[in-house]
Amino acid sequence: MDEGSLRQLIDDVRSGALSPDDAVARLRRLPFVDLGFAKADHHRALRQGLAEAVYAPGKTSEHCAAIVAELLSEPGSSPVLLTRADPEQATAALERNPGGTQTGRTLAWRSSAERPGVILVVTAGTADLPVAEECAATLTAHGFRPRTVADCGVAGVHRLLAVADDLAAADAVVVVAGMEGALASVVGGITGAPVVAVPTSVGYGSSFEGITALIGMLASCASGLSVVGIDNGFGAACAVVRLLR
Repeated sequence: MDEGSLRQLIDDVRSGALSPDDAVARLRRLPFVDLGFAKADHHRALRQGLAEAVYAPGKTSEHCAAIVAELLSEPGSSPVLLTRADPEQATAALERNPGGTQTGRTLAWRSSAERPGVILVVTAGTADLPVAEECAATLTAHGFRPRTVADCGVAGVHRLLAVADDLAAADAVVVVAGMEGALASVVGGITGAPVVAVPTSVGYGSSFEGITALIGMLASCASGLSVVGIDNGFGAACAVVRLLR
């Protein structure tokens, strides 16, 4: 349940379209429903403005499909997301819950109404695109229309400078970079928009599966840079949603 559906519930009781007993029955489901193997959090969108997402790894296909179904059972406009799904999990979730859309390993149902805001998702390399894809899919489910700018790493920084005006005009920028993670600092020096940096596990041996990029981003001299965990495109998108609420 989100703020909009709660207001509608109150209005329905006020108008007589819904009885107080039926309203109580609906509210009894808050703040969560215990499925035995999971507790679906119907209250999260009301508390945070972000609905619960289903993280697929470690869950069976049946678990993924059932949790998605439970979250969809509650009326509202908040999106339902299944992230990091493998093909079997994605197939099971879509078969039980028709109408979802799939982008890479991210599935979404009931996307939010379109929201204003210019958001760029910039990658250092093509190898960073899967993480950028997760970020863009999450932003899209929440009503934004992000633009992905791929392969603009510092090894050919002129590629980034070609979109400098776009960076300056953005409302928020997500930078997705592996190796040493330097792109985040460069972008942070070009735009005054909030910058959320995502270190990726892309890189050679001394990249230590993203640790080098993470430390580099955390040590950035670009003031106000926000950094999420390694490969966490979903978390970067959620940070932007909170910033632009």
